[in-house]
Amino acid sequence: MLKRQSMLLVAASATSIGILVGCQDQPTAEERLASYSKLWEKQDYDKMYADYVSQTTQKEYGESQFIERTKKLNDTLEIKNISITPGKAPDSDDEKKQLLPVTVKFDTVAGPVSFKKDVPLVYETKKDTDNWYVDWDPSFLFEDFEQADQIKLNTLTAKRGELIDRNEKPLATTGQGFEVGVTAGQLDDTAKKKVAALLDRSTNSIDDALSASWVKDGQFVPLKTFDPSKEAIVKQLEAIKGVSVKETEVRTYPYGEATSHLIGYIGPATAEDVKQSNHKIQAGERVGKRGLEQVFDDELRGQSGTSIEIVKSDQDEPVTVAETKVKDGKDITLTIDGALQQSTYETMNGEPGVATAIDPRTGETRTLVSSPGFDPSEFTLGISQDRLDTLTNDPDQPLLNRFTSAFAPGSTQKPLTASIGLKAGKLDPDKAYSIDGLKWKKDGFNVTRIHETPDPVDLHNALVYSDNIYFAQSTLEVGADTFTDGLQALGYGEKIPFAYPMRASQISNDGTISSDGQLMDTSYGQGQMLTNIVHLASMYEIFLTDGTIYQPTLRADEKTKQVWKQDLISKNDASMIRKDLYDVVHAGYDLPADIPEVAVAGKTGTAELKQAGETKGKENGFFVGYDNDDPTLLVAMMIESVEQEDRGSPYVSGLVAEVLKDAEGR
Repeated sequence: MLKRQSMLLVAASATSIGILVGCQDQPTAEERLASYSKLWEKQDYDKMYADYVSQTTQKEYGESQFIERTKKLNDTLEIKNISITPGKAPDSDDEKKQLLPVTVKFDTVAGPVSFKKDVPLVYETKKDTDNWYVDWDPSFLFEDFEQADQIKLNTLTAKRGELIDRNEKPLATTGQGFEVGVTAGQLDDTAKKKVAALLDRSTNSIDDALSASWVKDGQFVPLKTFDPSKEAIVKQLEAIKGVSVKETEVRTYPYGEATSHLIGYIGPATAEDVKQSNHKIQAGERVGKRGLEQVFDDELRGQSGTSIEIVKSDQDEPVTVAETKVKDGKDITLTIDGALQQSTYETMNGEPGVATAIDPRTGETRTLVSSPGFDPSEFTLGISQDRLDTLTNDPDQPLLNRFTSAFAPGSTQKPLTASIGLKAGKLDPDKAYSIDGLKWKKDGFNVTRIHETPDPVDLHNALVYSDNIYFAQSTLEVGADTFTDGLQALGYGEKIPFAYPMRASQISNDGTISSDGQLMDTSYGQGQMLTNIVHLASMYEIFLTDGTIYQPTLRADEKTKQVWKQDLISKNDASMIRKDLYDVVHAGYDLPADIPEVAVAGKTGTAELKQAGETKGKENGFFVGYDNDDPTLLVAMMIESVEQEDRGSPYVSGLVAEVLKDAEGR
């Protein structure tokens, strides 16, 4: 009995539901359009087509037009954030047709689009169901868009800004280059070999280009683009039968290798570039890939313009439906002196090393050189894998940017070590130390010096003759805590406030000095101490500014003489160190920096880089110097492997003197 009651309840419930459904009102045209609009906003075109569009729409346009074409346009034009807002419906007694107003808004790659649309709905039977259905046509996509029309997406490339030196000379600019190609069907085997040799590519690669599916006899097939500096090669190519040359715009770098690490180069944007820019960059767009081209890319690149047009089948002029205006890139003037950069690079003669020159009165950077360099146009115009492998495997590492790195500064640290002791009142410059021989040991730690220093072994002679033992002993008296505080006051362990990202200088790997041995080693620029070349030059400003380090600047629009560090040495002590630095060159060991044209003052430094178990290692030679009579340029330079031919750091002093002499003549 209980079982029968349950079955009856279920049956009764089912009957009730059936009666309820049968009595429900059909949705109104407005309600159907509201449901359709929600799907439209979600871009669910499959469901819109299956359940909401009229039979006429399906017959006239089909899935390919309604679904596939619409989805393709959405993807290509990056249509998103669709919003459909209903308007006030007009009064109508028509039970078969309605015309309901909506406002359509959405975003595109070319900007926002907004238009009003009267949506036609028809009441008809589909799949045995009577309901309201949308009479769709292409004008739902864009206002006045018709079946025979076409959508055109235009991109206007922004003009890239130039990088300009302080004398208004271009460091990176857009110039007229040459696109070299061949006419299909007109190049014989002999000519092909000549072309391959001049292009530095294989004949097979030329065959591959000529056999592309789109190539037909008589067509121009591009092979390589050259910058203006390669005009001589272009003329040789142009003289070969079957070769054609077209002028084209290219990014050019007038100072070539000399500014390659500083300025960098541009190249096509990768998928990762596009992603990191939040799609502000388009795939294939030319963007900065290295150097200041990359650092200042947002300003230099500008913003490409984009427009969406309807090409009407019945009129000549297209209709613009969305447009983002092109915004050309900004020209940026640097504090760099291009000619001095070039001459400094040439003075270094391709040897691995790094150099910078700073105006100590303002902090403006005049040169920033990493040697050897590379030809940036090779990368901008497309470098072959063979050529890239050659550069990558070169033992001198021409692709390594050395001025962003940090190196053990050797004895160039000694004047700075002295400044810390003097400032703390823990170094008496007149105190003479009693030091015998070339070696001294403290708690099992050995300190050596190259030569014996003439008596008295005071601060002056210790600087002039670069006495490691003096600095080890005097810095022990200063103490690790005071010395560490002094180094931090000079900017060690701190981000260098510079437009070009640099590695910070370090006292040690963990920023501390944990033993007397480490303290002594650090006092003369060894141990775990590493110093960036820009920071090294900036720190030497204290001897010319009586204790102030200015923030190094690279852009002409930056404020100069911005104090980074101050009160690092007294006026009297700075004057004393200046005399010592002059005597380093003119009263100590014979140095190539002692030239008649310039009264060079400065300090040498040699950092030995020994591997575990080695008794003798590679040596980096340093010199930081300036013209004592006209201290308007402070030059710091490091050359690697100065142990070769026993050149040592004196060799580097001669190179810096040449740079100062060249600057004097400008």
